[in-house]
Amino acid sequence: MTSVTLGNFGRARARTSFWRGWDRFDYVMVAAALALVGSGLALIHSGSRPWYDGPITSLASPVAKQALFAVIGIAVMLGISRVDYHRFLHFAWVFYALSIVSLLALFALGSTAYGSTRWFDLGPVQVQPSEFAKLAAILCLARFFSEHGGDARDVRSLLLSMAIVAPLAGLVFLQPDLGTSVVFGGIWLGIVVIAGANRSHLLMMGAIFLAVLPFAWTFAIADYQVERVAVLVDPNEDPLDSGYNVLQSQIALGSGQLFGKGYMQGDQTQLEYLKVATKDFIFSLLGEEFGFAGAMVIFALFILLLMRGVRAAQLAGDTAGQLVAVGITMLILMQTFINVAVNVSLFPVTGIPLPFVSQGGSSLVSLFASLGLLQSIVMRHRSYRQT
Repeated sequence: MTSVTLGNFGRARARTSFWRGWDRFDYVMVAAALALVGSGLALIHSGSRPWYDGPITSLASPVAKQALFAVIGIAVMLGISRVDYHRFLHFAWVFYALSIVSLLALFALGSTAYGSTRWFDLGPVQVQPSEFAKLAAILCLARFFSEHGGDARDVRSLLLSMAIVAPLAGLVFLQPDLGTSVVFGGIWLGIVVIAGANRSHLLMMGAIFLAVLPFAWTFAIADYQVERVAVLVDPNEDPLDSGYNVLQSQIALGSGQLFGKGYMQGDQTQLEYLKVATKDFIFSLLGEEFGFAGAMVIFALFILLLMRGVRAAQLAGDTAGQLVAVGITMLILMQTFINVAVNVSLFPVTGIPLPFVSQGGSSLVSLFASLGLLQSIVMRHRSYRQT
């Protein structure tokens, strides 16, 4: 009888251990992300209709592929949420080294498309290392500042933190991928501001950047990137080449008006005037088919998701958790801003996906992994506040 009782007690304790923390799991955050994914799947189905007419359940279908990546991403999120985020911080420099190696390997083994070498072609899937390198940068910055008292007021700490991000951003810039390089900068800025960086130091660094910019424009910016900036000012200068995507996205967004033309009824998309409609220009597809109202719904979901990220930062029980949450929130904010800015002609055309919405497996899985880290922070904030 005693052994049976102890056995039952052990099983009950195991069940309790498994469910511990799930009462603090942020279901609103996941609901917002899943709503964005669902919207993305519908838009991908519409955007791929002109060039894919096979069954939607086939793995050749872009919708099925994206749904599969979503399932993988959700599993990764749940798995990471069950692990104390400090374990990932412990291996932050390992992730950083792997990111550097993978970004370097791209120049020898990567697949080139649209003038950039950003992916490893692994047969049925393509892996984009820069998507996971963003998480490595966040973890390393959070660990660095937590080990230095969470203080970025010292110039030395500020410069060392920049030295952590610079190699990753530089390698991504050389692919070339201007948009993702800017995202790395936004992540760094968000984290150092929360870590207490002196405003005068940031202004001084900004002034130095502006002073160096003309030299970078002359010697470091690729010719096609210069063209993209030029057509941003006047897309009619080259309407059939470098200005083509800018003009078509403007036409698609403008023609949607208030409520859009209807699902699968967008002329620019269905007649294939709008290129890469399921990826870089999915927001233009959204605007054409669902109009201003549809765009506002998507913005509301992003605002809700970002607010849950801010909540995770506020709840974090220690400096490391707070900085990880801030970095992830900045990651989602910057990618959303740049993608939408490209679509409305406020930023040069660059290959930045709209988080959780655009087609892309690496982006989707890495974003769900980042939500897993946020969940881990939320689920354990009481433990670290008590200690």
